[in-house]
Amino acid sequence: MLLLRQSFPESSVDARRVVARQAGDLADSGVYDADAGLALTPQAIVENLADAPDDHALVERWNWWMGALDLAHGGYERFRVRRWAEDS
Repeated sequence: MLLLRQSFPESSVDARRVVARQAGDLADSGVYDADAGLALTPQAIVENLADAPDDHALVERWNWWMGALDLAHGGYERFRVRRWAEDS
């Protein structure tokens, strides 16, 4: 979570927590490793999240990346954050 906080300082603790949880589930599944041929590291996550549109918040960035992976490989919909409301 430290790398997420450093990379996305405007994000809330709750947003970082939910993304970290989903990232852990993705890593545990081995799906990304098999599809990408690379280990899912915190640095790889941050680099991919940085590719999302600039106006996206952290959870939106995560869902954007999962959507791209789902289009390319299939099987990533289950890692998306389905309900999220950022505090005002």
